[in-house]
Amino acid sequence: MPRFAANISLLFSELPYLDRFAAAAASGFTAVEILFPYDLAAKETRRALLANGLDLVLINAPPPNYTGGQPGYAAVPGGEARFRSDIRRVLRYAKALRPDVIHVMSGAASGPVAFETMVQNLQWAADLAPAQCFTIEPLNPVSQPGYFMNDYELAAEVLERANRPNLGLQYDSFHAEMIHGDALAVWDRHQAKVVHAQIGAAPDRSEPGRGKVDFAQLFQTMDDSGYTGWVSAEYVPSTGQTAASLHWRTGW
Repeated sequence: MPRFAANISLLFSELPYLDRFAAAAASGFTAVEILFPYDLAAKETRRALLANGLDLVLINAPPPNYTGGQPGYAAVPGGEARFRSDIRRVLRYAKALRPDVIHVMSGAASGPVAFETMVQNLQWAADLAPAQCFTIEPLNPVSQPGYFMNDYELAAEVLERANRPNLGLQYDSFHAEMIHGDALAVWDRHQAKVVHAQIGAAPDRSEPGRGKVDFAQLFQTMDDSGYTGWVSAEYVPSTGQTAASLHWRTGW
């Protein structure tokens, strides 16, 4: 049976940030992920995790750029200094928060130079923190226009070239369906590289049970493949209250 976590950046967003931890625990989750936990001191988030008996499975890198600009710099030629600065900051948060995984965002770029830039930046990050697991995740071009990491085949090529044991693939059923039109086929082809998974319906990124993806089959396929990592609910509830959207967990 998959181990489900809650993405509290999207789930329980009807509540203040620090109240979402208790809500997730009350709904039966034992782990959460937080896309950008950088607005508060790390000790406050750590305290909320401990108070509710929750593990932290993922944070994103880099911190958000509130002035606009790049959604990451890993693949941006000329952005190496910014990338390294961002990663060092994220690792300071990770030291306190202890996430299983740090998702490294590529930013907007294209072409062979961007490919090489991302490979070298990922190698640098992985070597800087060899005990920390890093992931890359393809994001669909509708949600993230111009984003470099926009295809699972591309992700597989980058991972092969980077060749670091603490670097893996982050699978997301919403993005996989939007990019390739078959989330289950993407899982079948790339599951050996997956170290973290996320779920959401396509095309509206709502809760499982809506849209095109057969989630019962996906969960069974995950089990059958031997995947033992977390499966994080990363969706925008179609209901007013997050708890009302959790019916998909019945039977799992």
